[in-house]
Amino acid sequence: MIEIDGSHGEGGGQLVRTAVALSAVTGKAIRIVNARVKRGNPGLAPQHLAAVRAVAEICTANTESLDLRAVSFTFSPRRLKGGTYRFDVGTAGSVTLVLQALMPALLASGEPADVVVTGGTDIRLAPPADYLSEVMARHLARMGARLRFSIPRRGYYPRGGGEIAVEIFPGTLRAMKLPAPGTLRRLEGAAHVANLPAHIAERMRSATLDGLGPFARSAQIATRVLGSAEATGRGGSVAAWAETEHTVLGAARVAQIGVRAETLGEAVGTELRADLEAGVTVDRFAADQLLVYLALAGGESSFTARELTSHAETAMWLIERFLPVKFTAERAGAVCRIGVAG
Repeated sequence: MIEIDGSHGEGGGQLVRTAVALSAVTGKAIRIVNARVKRGNPGLAPQHLAAVRAVAEICTANTESLDLRAVSFTFSPRRLKGGTYRFDVGTAGSVTLVLQALMPALLASGEPADVVVTGGTDIRLAPPADYLSEVMARHLARMGARLRFSIPRRGYYPRGGGEIAVEIFPGTLRAMKLPAPGTLRRLEGAAHVANLPAHIAERMRSATLDGLGPFARSAQIATRVLGSAEATGRGGSVAAWAETEHTVLGAARVAQIGVRAETLGEAVGTELRADLEAGVTVDRFAADQLLVYLALAGGESSFTARELTSHAETAMWLIERFLPVKFTAERAGAVCRIGVAG
């Protein structure tokens, strides 16, 4: 049994989610201690507990001490399998974070799977639904993963009630080398609000275009206003993504009470513009999320990003404990080159 110190590095929920995913894939039992002890509300919150229980179901794992707010628990996987699943976070906890734990494991099962997760689709401090379906999905497709996303219903804090469905097809992940982005082919985005005035989405869209600066000329940012038939509660988000010859870059923000629409849109636009101007091949959000897939693909992979985040450093440390891979990261001017071999 591998013992994982949940307080290592960034020490958040991502470490827990990645650990149980890797446990399911490798068949190695784990004991996690000090889970999220650095947080103001230590231990497993509902969304973390939902993620661990979901992975436990797809690999028929035995668990001990797995409860709400637990800071230590054991996870002993058995057979990893595809199939049809439905998981409910039970709160407005993030659906996309639960899928972060499920997707690597289900892709590794070699069997088709249909998964529906209900909860919050666009939640602060988590990737919004559009970022998952438009940015991460494109990265994974380039690696050979075959997934189909749909968002039947949106849900927000504090009610949740949203839903994301993912269809996963059998396939083999392949290594991915991304030394340069290549020519910009299209720049798109989406700003939406639910049960809120339409001008909020328009203001997010306009501010995103302002933040993109010279890239705004080729950008197409759509707006949507959702009613009660398409969303539970009030909320929204804005996301933008740039498809280039070799990769995709993205940025996203979730609407928050007390934060102006212009602030959110401008942050998305300026962040994406900075990545495009720097010539990197992966944005900072995808940089840590892709690592587990690149490690599972085997071979040699590499990409560039503007920074190596604490999330990415923690993920590297954790993955090397499960798999015979080696990560490297070196600064080259304003760009960080990240590689994995194994």
